[in-house]
Amino acid sequence: MAKDAEKSTWKDFIWNSRTREFCGRTGSSWGLILLFYLVFYIFLAGMFCLTMYVMLQTLDDYKPTWQDRLGTPGMMIRPRGKAMEITYNTTNTETWDMYIKTLDNFLSSYNNSLQAEKNEECTPDQYFVQADSGDVKNNPKRSCQFNRTILEKCSGLDDHTYGYQAGKPCIIIKLNRVIGMLPGKDGQAPFVTCGAKRYKVGKDEWKEDSDKIGEVEYYPENGTFNLMYYPYYGKKAQVNYSQPLVAIKFLNITLNEDINIECRIISNNIPPGTLRDKFAGKVSFKLRINTKG
Repeated sequence: MAKDAEKSTWKDFIWNSRTREFCGRTGSSWGLILLFYLVFYIFLAGMFCLTMYVMLQTLDDYKPTWQDRLGTPGMMIRPRGKAMEITYNTTNTETWDMYIKTLDNFLSSYNNSLQAEKNEECTPDQYFVQADSGDVKNNPKRSCQFNRTILEKCSGLDDHTYGYQAGKPCIIIKLNRVIGMLPGKDGQAPFVTCGAKRYKVGKDEWKEDSDKIGEVEYYPENGTFNLMYYPYYGKKAQVNYSQPLVAIKFLNITLNEDINIECRIISNNIPPGTLRDKFAGKVSFKLRINTKG
């Protein structure tokens, strides 16, 4: 009898035919609850949309309203290899062919004909400032030509192997883009310098490969990033911007050995990088050129 009474109670709770209640509420009660939550969530959605709309009105489509960035831009190389290690054998084409393809693809947008079509010749050694006129945006902004031929022996035009086949490889260095950055003052352009990287070989012992790097050539001359490519105004405002590059060519680096190399940006307006960020203002990589099968 007790089980029958309990079963009857649960049935009455789910649907009570006498009071016409479902789960303890009448149809009108359920309707009012659903109406309340419908209005409540519509109100929340409206508040969210209004908040987003007001926030979006404070943003600029072309320039970040607030910029929280490192004072020192990062650097990167092409080709990068695996884990920043470039290793190949001069006698085995397959070991360096991927580096050639990487450089070909990377430099294709710097072809002189393409640069002449999209960008313009600028006055070197001075900033190419394109200021807005009050609320009137000067967009899209123009960009300066960076022709592939500037890289000379590392352009891949005369030597399609970029020196890799001869054991005199080229490495392309780029400075990461930062909107509005002026990398040099008093007309002094920043430049790249490369040398041996100090690395730990014991508990308190350090070593560097200064005697193994040999002679290095820079393109453009002195490894400079010309001031005319700055400031950068952003991808949307400066659609055809061509990032300036510096190429380094190792002429007589020691063969069949690992060489640890570090390249740095030198500027009177960019603070040196910190130990916490290994790519801030510098880039390190390992180079090994084998000649033995």
